[in-house]
Amino acid sequence: MSAAEYDLSEDERRALELIRDSGGIYQSDFWKELDISSRKGSRIAEGLAEEELIQREEAVYDGHNTYLLKPRTRDLDFSLLMAGDMLTPFIGEEEIDEQSDAFSQWLMNLAYEEY
Repeated sequence: MSAAEYDLSEDERRALELIRDSGGIYQSDFWKELDISSRKGSRIAEGLAEEELIQREEAVYDGHNTYLLKPRTRDLDFSLLMAGDMLTPFIGEEEIDEQSDAFSQWLMNLAYEEY
């Protein structure tokens, strides 16, 4: 959860969840799904877009101008899987052997990594 998500109201959290679960929803349907006024729905959508939690793109839907609200893709931080230049040996492994040499070496690199 991002820092911006901690400060959301209950309605904003529900709205963000709806957008993420749907994969994208037109604003004209958005406020109806949330059972709120169109004015409140617009304010919520604008606020989520300003916080960069969603993408809000102009669109035409059923012959009317509206917005398409889509979840914003998040950048993944793969640095948490790295120890120096070594990737964790657990990627793609079904059985984890914490006694393996590869894991021991990865842990040693992690312990000696300078910050």
